[in-house]
Amino acid sequence: MTAPEVSVVIPFFEEEANVAPLFEELLPILDGMGLGFEVVGVDDGSTDATRARLYEVAARRDEVRVLHFEKNHGQTAAFEAGFAAARGRWIVTMDGDLQIDPADVPRMLAYCDERGVDFVYGWRKDRKDNFVKRASTRIANAVRNFLTHERITDTGCPLKVFRAEILHRMKLFNGMHRFLITLAHMDGWTSAEMVVAHRHRQHGRSKYGVMNRVFRALRDCFSVRWMMKRHLRYDVAESPASATGDEPGGGDRGSEAAES
Repeated sequence: MTAPEVSVVIPFFEEEANVAPLFEELLPILDGMGLGFEVVGVDDGSTDATRARLYEVAARRDEVRVLHFEKNHGQTAAFEAGFAAARGRWIVTMDGDLQIDPADVPRMLAYCDERGVDFVYGWRKDRKDNFVKRASTRIANAVRNFLTHERITDTGCPLKVFRAEILHRMKLFNGMHRFLITLAHMDGWTSAEMVVAHRHRQHGRSKYGVMNRVFRALRDCFSVRWMMKRHLRYDVAESPASATGDEPGGGDRGSEAAES
């Protein structure tokens, strides 16, 4: 089977009412790109009918693949499972709550080529959430940028496009889905930010409150800061002579070692 050009990875948790509308909107947009694609839906141990709705879509479209956990393991685990399964050259991340506009996916892919970068992340400039959610996100965003020395306008936007090798090489820990941008920057990958649309939630409820957005994110920030301080950074070169075994004096020292 030919590998697709684009893999869209979407975690779902208790989103049964959003599954069908999301795919009804997303699939025609992906069809219109003229590129091979797949959608990897990951059910994170939902107790409602989310898994059943995903398998119904997969039964109708070969491009849709479904992974599921028997119990809830969290969004980072769902993303990691999806990244491992993804076969595309580009991996798109998004949520399954219908607040992201799928029409931004081809725009982001084009923006990657236009800017010549390794990944692009979204900025929900016109957020459609309530005041508490916007305020807690703003606080968490400011704290993350301060601790990680980043300048990301919207660290929590789920819509991102990465070269697949970035995510395939990345080791994730619990909560690290919030820091994909910083983790990629740590490994030297280049990026750009793009304004994307944001919509009101129509069905279900948000899985994140103030505790998740501020306090847990703060805890995880310190973990990422620790990683950044201890991240290995060095330039190394090998001289042509040593690469061929002709380093001056090398043969003599080897003889002496053999004789001793």
